Amino acid sequence: MPSPTDLDHLIPLKVHGVLVDPNTDTQIVVLRDEKNSEVLPIWVGTAEGTSIRLALEEVIPPRPMSHDLIYSFGEHLGFMITHVTITEVKNNTYYATIHISKNGIEKSIDSRPSDAIALALRTKGQIYVTPDVLERRGGENLDAWLAKLDPKSFGQSEAEA
Repeated sequence: MPSPTDLDHLIPLKVHGVLVDPNTDTQIVVLRDEKNSEVLPIWVGTAEGTSIRLALEEVIPPRPMSHDLIYSFGEHLGFMITHVTITEVKNNTYYATIHISKNGIEKSIDSRPSDAIALALRTKGQIYVTPDVLERRGGENLDAWLAKLDPKSFGQSEAEA
């Protein structure tokens, strides 16, 4: 498990919900900090958004999806996902890292944020973001865009879980 000082500069986030973006035929994972003062929307593919929504709603599919399979591999091999971090954004593309440990040895694995989030939800792992990513997200019109979102479009939120 990482020491608290390793995580002090990171901001913990929770998945607030998953929306369908009617303009792009993709889905949006909406992450919020504990005070609901910071919001980070990340556009993901339909399959990834569905996987995140299923994990949020604690739905177990009849056959394992890819994220369930990865989680199962880790569990059988004795790896623990300690946390995931959204590490940077370049040209509107987000990057993430999955942090795993086994027998006191810690490793990090590059990941798409959607995969990292889907695994964190399945393992009850914490999701973090760097302050730099929050500063560089979305642009000036983020608050106006978020105000227009229909809360009924979200999957189950953390508050309801």
